[in-house]
Amino acid sequence: MYLIVTRAFPPELGGMQSLMWGLAREMSKNFLIKVFADYYENHKEFDEKVNFSIERIGGFKFLRKIRKAQLIDEVSRENKINGIIGDHWKSLELLKSNKKKFCLIHGKEINHPKGSRLNNRILKVLNNVEKVIANSQYTKNLAIQIGVNEQKIIVINPGIDQIKELDKKSIDKVESLLKVKTPRLITVSRFDKRKNHEKVIMAIKNLKQIYPDIVYICIGHGDQEENIKKLVKELGLEAQVMFFKDISENLKNALVFKSNIFVMPSIEYKTSVEGFGIAYIEAAQLGIPSLGGKDGGAVDAIQHDKTGLICDGNNLDEIYSSLNLMLENKKFIEFGKNAKLNSNKFLWSNIIENYKELLM
Repeated sequence: MYLIVTRAFPPELGGMQSLMWGLAREMSKNFLIKVFADYYENHKEFDEKVNFSIERIGGFKFLRKIRKAQLIDEVSRENKINGIIGDHWKSLELLKSNKKKFCLIHGKEINHPKGSRLNNRILKVLNNVEKVIANSQYTKNLAIQIGVNEQKIIVINPGIDQIKELDKKSIDKVESLLKVKTPRLITVSRFDKRKNHEKVIMAIKNLKQIYPDIVYICIGHGDQEENIKKLVKELGLEAQVMFFKDISENLKNALVFKSNIFVMPSIEYKTSVEGFGIAYIEAAQLGIPSLGGKDGGAVDAIQHDKTGLICDGNNLDEIYSSLNLMLENKKFIEFGKNAKLNSNKFLWSNIIENYKELLM
């Protein structure tokens, strides 16, 4: 039996929740597993539908962490456990079990100065597990820089599910919304500094001179939402930038599908970094190429000059010229076909083979 310890799990929504759900679901097809997850309201209906055991732990954050560690140690003593997989170094920090441990790392949660208190805590966990599973080559390099033993690190990219058939009503709705607006750029992400919406909007201001009917679709919400909307107003781009949030999965997929380029030239902001960028792969599944930033794991998700482009997200001229390069002569069509083919290697049915090789 393998134990999966996670702080983020459905029915709660989010990228980490999707990752841990995909991993647990695919592992349960090959191994006996038990998941230890944080309590989430209305979890019972979800938990009853899965074919593996889920133990939910509630209470205040620190006490919850202690209680979870105690439960896992108990299960480890009383059962034949092959290994324990943690979604985060903090999920393994208090465990006393001597079973093999594996820890996933994602980027920003380990990005703390070498020698700092947090860095010391991270190294105490990661240098004492069987393997550290980095979500990208970038995250692996970051782990090495902060002092993690290189021999312990392997790279396994996050997996994605096969996309469901697109909803025709949603596609018709998008066509009605966008009408003659073209070309179409889109970002699906939180509104925060790292995602770099501001510089994309500044680039749109210049691209509008060449493409007067250009539109930039922003799907999401976050701390920077009002600042971004204020910038759009200041630049007089209300007709070029459209905002959506709290929309259905069908409408989101239709908006991506009817776009030309997925744009997220992420930057490193303070300690926050884009460890991989599953959104690039989700767009690729729909035949949409991406523009990503060089600071982070986008290079694992985007094959430069084949499935999209990588640029310096801190350089406005590079964002502008990269978008223009993809738009002129409709280069995005060729990139989009390549992106769709490349996305297949990230399907969970393929990614789980890497975990099987590691665990068997």
